[in-house]
Amino acid sequence: MGLAELKSAVPDYAKDLKLNLGSVIGNSELPEQQLWGTVLACAIASRSPRVLRELEPEAREHLSPEAYGAAKSAAAIMAMNNVFYRTRHLLSDPEYGTMRAGLRMNVIGNPGVEKADFELWSLAVSAINGCGQCLDSHEQVLRKAGVDRETVQEAVKIAAVVQAVGATLDAEAVLSEAVAV
Repeated sequence: MGLAELKSAVPDYAKDLKLNLGSVIGNSELPEQQLWGTVLACAIASRSPRVLRELEPEAREHLSPEAYGAAKSAAAIMAMNNVFYRTRHLLSDPEYGTMRAGLRMNVIGNPGVEKADFELWSLAVSAINGCGQCLDSHEQVLRKAGVDRETVQEAVKIAAVVQAVGATLDAEAVLSEAVAV
C-alpha cells in the first residue's frame, strides 16, 4: 500500500509521473513534517479518491496527530479561500477587492503546528487550486519567515505531481469502466 502501490498503478504512458512521484516524495529534502503534511494536503486537494486512499496512511505514520490535523485543515481552508480570492482577483470590478471577506479563517492564525509548515501546505494546495493571489500571499509569508525558494518549489513540485497522478488514475478508472460496459 501507499507510495509503492500508487507508483505501480500509474500506466506506462505516464512513466514520467511515476518517476516524479518517486523522486518528489521519496527523495525530498524537506523535513518529514513538511514533506508529509504537503503530501496529505495535496492528496486531499487533488480530489482523487485513489491518491488519498494510498497516501493518507503513510502520511499519518509520518505526522504527529497535530500535524496530521493541521495538514487536513490547510486543505479545507484553502478549498474555500482559493475559490473566494481567485474569484475576487478575476472579477474585473476592483471594488470587490476592497470588500470585507467576512469568512472565518481562524485556523490560519493558530494551526497547531509551525506557522511556516502550515503556510507551505496552504501554498501547495493553492497551486493545485490555481489561486494566484493565495500563492503570492503564502509565498511572501514563507519568504519573510526565512523559507528559501527551493523549499517553496519542492512543495509546488509535490502539488503538481500528486495532482497529475490523481488526474491520470481517475481518468484510467473511468476509461476501464467504459470498456467493461
